[in-house]
Amino acid sequence: MNSIAGGDFYIPTTMSAEAQAAARMFTLTLRDTQTPLPTDIEGWEKIWAFREDYFKDMNREIVKTLGTSVKEIKMGGVPALDVRPKAWKDNRKAIIYTHGGGYTFNSAASTLIGSAPVADATGLRVISVDYTVAPKAKWREVTNQVSSVIKALVEEGYNLKDIAIYGESAGGALAVGSVLKARDEGLGLMGAVVLWSPWADITDTGDTYTTLKGADPVLNYEKTLRHAADAYADPADQRHPYVSPVYGDYTKGFPPTLIQVGTAEIFLSNAVRQYQVMDQAGISVKLDPYEGMWQAFQKSN
Repeated sequence: MNSIAGGDFYIPTTMSAEAQAAARMFTLTLRDTQTPLPTDIEGWEKIWAFREDYFKDMNREIVKTLGTSVKEIKMGGVPALDVRPKAWKDNRKAIIYTHGGGYTFNSAASTLIGSAPVADATGLRVISVDYTVAPKAKWREVTNQVSSVIKALVEEGYNLKDIAIYGESAGGALAVGSVLKARDEGLGLMGAVVLWSPWADITDTGDTYTTLKGADPVLNYEKTLRHAADAYADPADQRHPYVSPVYGDYTKGFPPTLIQVGTAEIFLSNAVRQYQVMDQAGISVKLDPYEGMWQAFQKSN
């Protein structure tokens, strides 16, 4: 057999034993939870607050284990967390992190599991942007916030080429959209971009939105993502390059980019299409798919 029963989903035996064990934790009940209507601010706030509390201990533990320094700051008027590894030494290099959560969930504090390990692994300062989530803010304001953080680092004396940016899921698309915006405003190009399972097209366009609909253990477009997409951007704006960067123009230049994605997620087409549009424009880009893995699996390993 090339797969094993794992709760509500089949799990390929070609994955590591650790990944198989993690995959058994996914359930249809969790995946298929209905999100509020796009304009239901109170409904989104309740879910946001629940998730902040739910992940609090996990994030506290990762910071304690790694000995990471975490400080609340503002950059360009935008709240952020300055995440520094143990025994950090300033080499004038930094990484910006834009967290995921469908643009409607999470914060810099509840996604330290995505920033602290990167600071520890790289030895670099990570600026985790605590951008305003939808529906309180839509895409123009949010991309402005990230762009402001990029500019603030440059004003601190960082060379733009010594700044990288990464994000997962919605945060991956936000990273690309913000880099495009900064480029179009004449700031220039950053050193590198890393995308984990980017939600690069927030419309339900792409092959694997259909073909992997039942196989994805994390994402359900109709029940959990469609309302989030509409909360972040009006339907008329959803193919704007800063919102869905698969529609961007990369012939004007873009930083070297690494795209990582799992083969069991509906965002697989997003990653492939994002890679294709960059590659066809001559950008240095690598598509790095992982067997049987799910959306933003890097944060759960």
